[in-house]
Amino acid sequence: MNTTAMSPLTVTPLGFVLDLKNSTLDPVNETACENWKEIHHLVFHVANICFAVGLVIPTTLNIHMILLRALLTTGCALFIIWATLYRCALDIMIWNSVFLVVNLLHFIYLVYKRRPIKIEKELSSLYKRMFEPLHVPPELFQRLTGQFCNIQTLKTGQAYAAEDKTSVDDRLSILLKGKMKVSYRGHFLHNIYPCAFIDSPEFRSTQMNRGEKFQVTIIADDNCKFLCWSRERLTYFLESEPFLYEIFKYLIGKDITNKLYSLNDPTLNDKASKKIDRQPSLCSQLSVMQMRNSMASTSDSEDGLQMFLRGTSSASSLLTGPAERLP
Repeated sequence: MNTTAMSPLTVTPLGFVLDLKNSTLDPVNETACENWKEIHHLVFHVANICFAVGLVIPTTLNIHMILLRALLTTGCALFIIWATLYRCALDIMIWNSVFLVVNLLHFIYLVYKRRPIKIEKELSSLYKRMFEPLHVPPELFQRLTGQFCNIQTLKTGQAYAAEDKTSVDDRLSILLKGKMKVSYRGHFLHNIYPCAFIDSPEFRSTQMNRGEKFQVTIIADDNCKFLCWSRERLTYFLESEPFLYEIFKYLIGKDITNKLYSLNDPTLNDKASKKIDRQPSLCSQLSVMQMRNSMASTSDSEDGLQMFLRGTSSASSLLTGPAERLP
């Protein structure tokens, strides 16, 4: 009886054939690093240092975004050099070229936004006195004064507005140079000095009522120069700039308050008016608007003027305490 040699193949219950002779044990992790490669070139490490420094710049620093973009741009440029000269890796070079372009464009844009804004010499004192203390950026002030306004002049004796003739709907102006005199039917009311609105009460009162005329006469007491806005275009612009809209509300209210104090003390000069720096109250705004828009209805102009001045004096005493009054 012939016996046959046992086959090396064994049939499992599931029908799979296993080659036990040729089977080998593979390592559990084929990607395990047994031999570390040599350290990359110094350019590679400098590039990563640029990325690390850029990411740890504190956001409280004023120019942190510019520094971040500059360091990212430098890092990408170094990676391109490393990939081209030391690794010959086309994919690394292409990706870092894309990142370089993106960061470089951002860097140029941020530097452009921080460029020094040149304000016209005639408007520099206006910006420093009225808008800079309220943190209005120079570029926003330049937009405000560069698009829809112009600088006009008046010679001594020329009228800016005539009572019952000039419409109040057309413009809003700030005096830049000289002095103007405001009067009502020949009675002197107060002066207007540089860096003050010329027609702020009219602008405030006609926000609700259009088609009105000036109730006072405004004449140039010196050779004057003033900045004049088109009212319609200014209103449209302020609606698109909420921050500047609030600034104008404050400045016009403050200017009306200064004019109220000038009514109570006609000798109030420009130096003293600079000291009046308080939030305008509704009472003070209504008082000056009452003077410029309602006195014309009084039958006896002189008696009406004296009555109004006595009324504003009483209102002023209620608005300020003894320590706040002007010397």
